[in-house]
Amino acid sequence: MDGYLRTAFTTMHDDPSSEPHADAGAYASFLITGDTVVPEFWTEYFLVSPDATIAKGLSFILPSGKTSKAPGKTGLWGVSSELAVQSDLLTPHLRFLAHRLGLPRDGLRELLQQAGAKVRFSCFWFNPSGKRVPDVPTDIRQMMESLGGAIEIDEYR
Repeated sequence: MDGYLRTAFTTMHDDPSSEPHADAGAYASFLITGDTVVPEFWTEYFLVSPDATIAKGLSFILPSGKTSKAPGKTGLWGVSSELAVQSDLLTPHLRFLAHRLGLPRDGLRELLQQAGAKVRFSCFWFNPSGKRVPDVPTDIRQMMESLGGAIEIDEYR
């Protein structure tokens, strides 16, 4: 995937409980994943408290606040814009994360490669009418490409 920017769209089935004009909802998460990812390293590197962490082989805290019954299958360190940004567009969420993490950073791509880690923006996009088009700025796309990363958009209808 070196030098290749992957954007994935996943569409869910229509939700009949959605109001026809209630096109609202977007957020993004910056995720570092890999079998050798040590969450504490990335917390120290970015000087940011993560919203989610998993160490491979260890129990972790689920979004519900409960501890997982099964150990983590891979390592993860992630920061989300969900509670910090109020916008139905992706651009403010992506810019918030880039600013919060001081991206782009010199040497980050090499550090990720040395750590055997992958990086991506995972984006939630609520689009019940199917008329909204996800907005991802060119500079954010280029930054992720320079990191060897991906931007994934999960679209929900």
